[in-house]
Amino acid sequence: MIRKVLIANRGEIAVRIIRTLHEMGIAAVAVYSDADRASLHVRMADEAYPIGPAPAAESYLRIDKLIDVAKRSGADAIHPGYGFLSENRELPLACEAAGITFIGPPASAMEAMGSKPAARAKMAAAGVPITPGGAANTLEEGLATAARVGYPVLIKAAFGGGGKGMRLVHKEEDLAAALDRAQSEAGRAFGNALVYIEKAILKPRHVEIQVLGDKHGNMVHLFERDCSIQRRHQKVVEETPCPVATPELIARMGEVAVKGALAVGYYSAGTFEFLLAEDGSFYFLEMNTRLQVEHPITEWVTGIDLVAEMVRIADGEKLGRTQADIVRRGASIECRIYAEDPTTTNFLPSPGTITTLRQPGGPWVRDDSGFYDGAVVPSHYDPLVSKLSVWGPDRPTALRRMQRALSEYVVTGIRTNLVFHEKLLAHPDFVAGRYHTGFIGEHADSLFGYTEVPAEEQVTLAVAIAIAASRAEHGATRDEAAENEALGRLSPWVHQHRSSLGR
Repeated sequence: MIRKVLIANRGEIAVRIIRTLHEMGIAAVAVYSDADRASLHVRMADEAYPIGPAPAAESYLRIDKLIDVAKRSGADAIHPGYGFLSENRELPLACEAAGITFIGPPASAMEAMGSKPAARAKMAAAGVPITPGGAANTLEEGLATAARVGYPVLIKAAFGGGGKGMRLVHKEEDLAAALDRAQSEAGRAFGNALVYIEKAILKPRHVEIQVLGDKHGNMVHLFERDCSIQRRHQKVVEETPCPVATPELIARMGEVAVKGALAVGYYSAGTFEFLLAEDGSFYFLEMNTRLQVEHPITEWVTGIDLVAEMVRIADGEKLGRTQADIVRRGASIECRIYAEDPTTTNFLPSPGTITTLRQPGGPWVRDDSGFYDGAVVPSHYDPLVSKLSVWGPDRPTALRRMQRALSEYVVTGIRTNLVFHEKLLAHPDFVAGRYHTGFIGEHADSLFGYTEVPAEEQVTLAVAIAIAASRAEHGATRDEAAENEALGRLSPWVHQHRSSLGR
């Protein structure tokens, strides 16, 4: 049985995995770069080992160093988390060669789904609907493919995601320049400049299906997550159920995902991503052969710990449940809290030292974070501070709970997108469930920037800021009773906007 697990990752996902391992009675081994020496995941693990300088290429992406630490620490398994090496087939192969259990899918399934053109071909053969598309290795190929499927088209990186190497092209005369930029960006980001073209589905929703399978051929799905709220093709808010999908539609999508997973001999946790068109048709986008960032909302509505399931599956256990056993209860929403500047549409990263971190709490509120007061958000990695998720018996309740939780969240020392989330969740179209993958760009005017302070409120706000500064500087020496009395007299407008203004 697995008794000690090395986590080949950092930040909030490493912390999240450590917590489940400890609940299972399994020891956790952390690794860290020079930039993460004081990180929370290092403090929480049973053992921690340095693996090199801050750049990921010299630390978290070094398979040889990870295998060496696993051997030295006596770890009998490795969990990759997400990102970094989580979808690199070389890691499970190296684990197999070293006699270490890999907590994830087989290398063969990673290879089958790692190349998007190859994955599209395999899924089409398995009966999974795919968007029309084809090769674009040369300009001539790209022009031929685009002419066949019809404009607008999307140029996409064959290896990798996150919006890198992706270009939307509306007309033939723009294809050459867009293809050149996409290939260049894909080459820099993924070390492979290969791209392909597919028909652009305008104003789609991005809906994904969570699958879970064991090594004995059992496979189930755990319903869907709507991940349509994105900036730069990266997810920002996720929810389940999808506000516009019927149970019948989700059942069909789930059946297709299970069929696709079985077609490549998959086991462990994985996710099939689809584009859902306005007419209810859906098309295979890609498969993520790992744990997803947004997995907490699935855990909220199903009561299933996906990390624990991955460990048990890696240990050879059977699922122990059929599709009929999996029931969804209520609704869940997740907001990704990033260290980034929300005043412009560029969402520029805002690394630095967190001077205050006050996380929300209360019933059915969960905050997955890898930071604490005084922790440093390094500039070398993704600027994710935490994942705030909530559950409610229905969507309106979950939405109000998330709005309340966001109003309690305080982070100082760095800029975050908390204000952006508050504006987004209050937007009438989001509240009504009317959104698509282009929603943020479409409503940029109302979603970006800070709350403007009316002239008549500026003196009141200045007093509040002075009190906050005094508390930060003098601590216990301040006259807290007098300060609380002054804060209690804040005008209704300032009180109403205190969460946004306080950041």
